[in-house]
Amino acid sequence: MSKILSYPSKVASDQINYVRLNKWISNAGICSRREADELIQAGRITVNGEKITTLGYQVKNTDIVKFRDKVLKPNKHVYILLNKPRNCITTAFDPERRRTVLDFVKGACQERVYPVGRLDRNTTGLLVLTNDGDLAQKLAHPSYQIKKIYQVELASPIQPKDLAAIKAGICLKDGIVQVDSISIVQGDESKLGIEIHSGKNRIIRRLFEHLGYQIINLDRVMYANLTKKELPRSKWRFLTNQEVGYLKSLKS
Repeated sequence: MSKILSYPSKVASDQINYVRLNKWISNAGICSRREADELIQAGRITVNGEKITTLGYQVKNTDIVKFRDKVLKPNKHVYILLNKPRNCITTAFDPERRRTVLDFVKGACQERVYPVGRLDRNTTGLLVLTNDGDLAQKLAHPSYQIKKIYQVELASPIQPKDLAAIKAGICLKDGIVQVDSISIVQGDESKLGIEIHSGKNRIIRRLFEHLGYQIINLDRVMYANLTKKELPRSKWRFLTNQEVGYLKSLKS
């Protein structure tokens, strides 16, 4: 049985290139960096035959990193944009075997990708999937203020006072929700366009539930300047080099 070790991270030298263990795992395409940290803390990762539980531990290219006795090697980076349909889960694995977003990108690549952020089961629209842990972390981190635009269809017309309240900011249990802009679409007061940077969980649904409205349809039509142009529902495409370059250039 492997001995469990928990000791300080190695110190990088000028001659050897070191990388954090969670980044190595993420770049192998099995999970996000946050999930990699959980695997490390649980003692499920070995380096050169020894279990490592120290967050921040660093490995070099000659080290052998394993998960479930399988050697993990960094893959080439893959970037996919999916127009997510309704009734599917935004996760890399569902123990209940429900349909997931990965079911729609099967055969896209040999590398294992995972979704960046989360869309509710019945929320549709743009979702990025990648095995690039650095970019995934950037896009998911609140400090980068990633721009998102949603189209919302309500069961009833929105009242002027509620529209004004949303523009002013709504106080929820986890803080004030401030949208960047909100407007009525094509004169139909039950259809709204919302631009928001917040990455809080279910933020749009919680905002309208707080005001007593039922959402019929919620569709993310723009994400980090990526759009649904020529991308039908349930279909995917690879990001262009220009799009990837733009995402990597984003500053916090």
